[in-house]
Amino acid sequence: MGFRDSTLRRQKPNMVATHISYVVFFGRRSSMRSLVFAFLALTAWLLCFGEGGSVAAEVAVDHAAPSLILTELNGDAFDLSQQHGKVVLVTYWATWCAPCKREMPILDSFYRRYRERGLEVIGISADRPQDFAKMRKMSSALAYPTATLDQISDNGFGPPEGFPLTYVVDRNGIVRDKFIDVREQLLLDVVLPLLPQGSRQ
Repeated sequence: MGFRDSTLRRQKPNMVATHISYVVFFGRRSSMRSLVFAFLALTAWLLCFGEGGSVAAEVAVDHAAPSLILTELNGDAFDLSQQHGKVVLVTYWATWCAPCKREMPILDSFYRRYRERGLEVIGISADRPQDFAKMRKMSSALAYPTATLDQISDNGFGPPEGFPLTYVVDRNGIVRDKFIDVREQLLLDVVLPLLPQGSRQ
């Protein structure tokens, strides 16, 4: 039996990684190909950032968000520390991740609806270079900006524990939640109340 996201969000931080890996690799009945791709993506991340990169601390709910500086696909710079006053969703995905592709339209719709109210979303792709063309095509349909793992210059989040994975950072730069399965009702229940008063539509 799979884990419910509402249960996961209330688990202790040191238990979440185990549950996320279980859900991504087993609870969702991922194919062997997806598992291998996930392993390769995480290996690539470690090769890129394991030496000389930022030392990643554990991302803990109700604590200050770690550093995150990257270059978006369009060339714009993104610095999480400069987003104070906005609610930011940091979401990790890949073209080979079926659950990612299911939740991306939900994230995109929510962003289009509430970006004028102070919502920001940054999508970070774990795709390999040979899949960048497909990744760029998928990204072009999204209203929110995207980037790739290799374009992160200051990474305090460390390697993602699985895919999909989304962190919720509030207007004061505090990590308020962590999702492994984004659904519209979850966004309405958790993210919408973090936006300025009067933003419910």
